[in-house]
Amino acid sequence: MDNKRYYILFPSHTEGMKMEKLLKGSKLEYTIVPTPREISSCCGISIMYSKKDEEEIKLMAQQHNVKTLGFHCVDKKIVNPYL
Repeated sequence: MDNKRYYILFPSHTEGMKMEKLLKGSKLEYTIVPTPREISSCCGISIMYSKKDEEEIKLMAQQHNVKTLGFHCVDKKIVNPYL
């Protein structure tokens, strides 16, 4: 089971919303989520996306001058407290 999650981080809420508007007009799957603390304490929001869409999303951000703090991967380990 793949526990990896992929996130785009932004320097401001405004940049995150610009990217969300672009993604909304595409067929790519994404979710706006709070930025995981293990990555950063940046503006507070990030976009979680599928790895298969990464290159297309990077190109979209570049073409529309969306400022990011990078694309990050987090391995979310699921801990079962009952084991």
